[in-house]
Amino acid sequence: MSIDVESLKTEREKQKSQLRELETEQRRLEAELKTLRQREIRTKREIEALSTLIELNSPPEPAEAAAER
Repeated sequence: MSIDVESLKTEREKQKSQLRELETEQRRLEAELKTLRQREIRTKREIEALSTLIELNSPPEPAEAAAER
């Protein structure tokens, strides 16, 4: 049985094309993930800042209540 070289070459080119598409999709997803991570970090910082403002503007707790925590 003889192997058809042209069909092998065609299949190879098809596989190369699919690989390029996958790599493009991977880069897009990595960029999207990076954006989501940045939003996550920004949100956590905003929560910390708001928590700090709440603590600064809350009336001081009695010593006994603070010790129980």
